[in-house]
Amino acid sequence: MKAVKLFLGLAFAIVASSASAQDFSGPQFAKWGETVEQRKENISASNFLKDELAARNFNQAAMYLQQLLQRCPGASENTFANGISLYKHKINRAKSLSEKNVYVDSLLHLYDLRLEYFGAHPKRGKVYILERKAREHLTYREGDREGIRADFEAAIAAQVEANGTANPELVAIYFKNLCDDYQNDIVDAMTIVNAYDANSKYFANLDETQLEFKKQFDTCFGASGAASCENLQKIYEAKIAAEPTNEALLSHVFQLMTKANCESDYYLSVGELFYAAKPQTSTAMLLAQLFQNRKDFDKAKHYLREALLNESVAEEREKLLVRIGILEMAANNYAVAVKALTDSINIDETDDDGLALYFLAQCFVAGSKDCSTELAKHSVYWVAYDYIQKALPLLEVTDAATAANAKNLANSYRAVFPTAEECFFAELKEGSTYTVNCGLVKGMTTQVRFRAQ
Repeated sequence: MKAVKLFLGLAFAIVASSASAQDFSGPQFAKWGETVEQRKENISASNFLKDELAARNFNQAAMYLQQLLQRCPGASENTFANGISLYKHKINRAKSLSEKNVYVDSLLHLYDLRLEYFGAHPKRGKVYILERKAREHLTYREGDREGIRADFEAAIAAQVEANGTANPELVAIYFKNLCDDYQNDIVDAMTIVNAYDANSKYFANLDETQLEFKKQFDTCFGASGAASCENLQKIYEAKIAAEPTNEALLSHVFQLMTKANCESDYYLSVGELFYAAKPQTSTAMLLAQLFQNRKDFDKAKHYLREALLNESVAEEREKLLVRIGILEMAANNYAVAVKALTDSINIDETDDDGLALYFLAQCFVAGSKDCSTELAKHSVYWVAYDYIQKALPLLEVTDAATAANAKNLANSYRAVFPTAEECFFAELKEGSTYTVNCGLVKGMTTQVRFRAQ
């Protein structure tokens, strides 16, 4: 150890003598002091600070740091880079909370001084300094919630001022902490909603490496509980009233209110404005469901049929026709429902839709009331059963809950098949082909089957 100290001492002496040998009278050294002697001392102190830090002599390094901060704080950016490193070491080695707090205060103050003297640095100026300070504040003084928020907001504002946008990672960290504060009753719901609204624009047009930050941002908002329908309406009602055709604004608000599971009149009005600004099948489907929930079937069908007129993608047309069929069935318009559901299947006859087949079967059964005899009514169930059987394997892949319901329906239909006696008197043999002559399945062929006794 003595040898190491001797070596370091010799090294420092060499540095000091080297500094002494230089001529510091030139104007480029003016930042180090007013006199040549002061400049020599301060440049030596800068060298010693770096060396003592490397040697982990932190107390000695701190003395040199204080000398530089008092005499020539604007002389070198390295004063602050080394000083920040020094105080991080001292924070990690602190023996008490009070001692640690003193060092954290010093660390944060160093960032303030660095901003004062080197805020205009082309690479490591205001933007760099404020972001580093915000991150350090969160790391070393997590309990100072107000101070952390202030530092992150200052860092984000600096980035926007310099670049027109903000680092999505930094914004995600800030917003996550803001949501934590809401959960702990430190800030109110409107603070969260306003912050989400103000910062959402920084997550537009991200590359794939940054999409995770948008996910974090949106997840925090959704999980916070602050985005109630009432709060969202308070925030956006005046904005939308001022710009009722602003597609981007309407899209943003409609998505927010959808995520909040809104069902209010205002939510529906926003959805209708958004559809008017940008007609899309997905929006029409959602509006139709909302109006269907309110038993306003006419309004629901209006949006679905309007979307159908404008939709050219076969798969989307199938979905729209199925939804139209379901709505018409709910409104007891069984013939119209059968037409829509059949049209959906006919779009691609090689790829049946289990849901369409499932609802067609129910429409057929509902239409059996128009059959004049019991045998004729019961024969409709043969066709309905055929459709349910075709639907089952498809639904088991796409919709397990509906598949379970379909199995129950199939059993109930079997229970209504004509009896063996009915078929005997009608001269119908089990397994023979039969053409139904009534109801919505009139003209369809099926197979004679007896009701299980």
